[in-house]
Amino acid sequence: MSIYELDAKVAELKELRNLEAEVKAEITSIEDEIKSEMLAKNVEVLQGQSCKITWKTITTTRFDSAAFKLSHADLFQQYSKATTSRRFVIA
Repeated sequence: MSIYELDAKVAELKELRNLEAEVKAEITSIEDEIKSEMLAKNVEVLQGQSCKITWKTITTTRFDSAAFKLSHADLFQQYSKATTSRRFVIA
């Protein structure tokens, strides 16, 4: 791939990422409208002709590794494992 082809690919990628951001913003806007309607009606479920929308509170329990690391640093170190990944960045 030449430098010109690389620049063209990066320009296309940036344009697509901008388009993605616009679409995500529109999705969020529509979701917020539906959620507002559900709040106004004080319901967790809305039924359409071809869809059923639920918006419920869910409680999850997660392990607090930061607090565990502070109070049990030796155990945290003993049971921690390193992972390797690659990051793709365009600057």
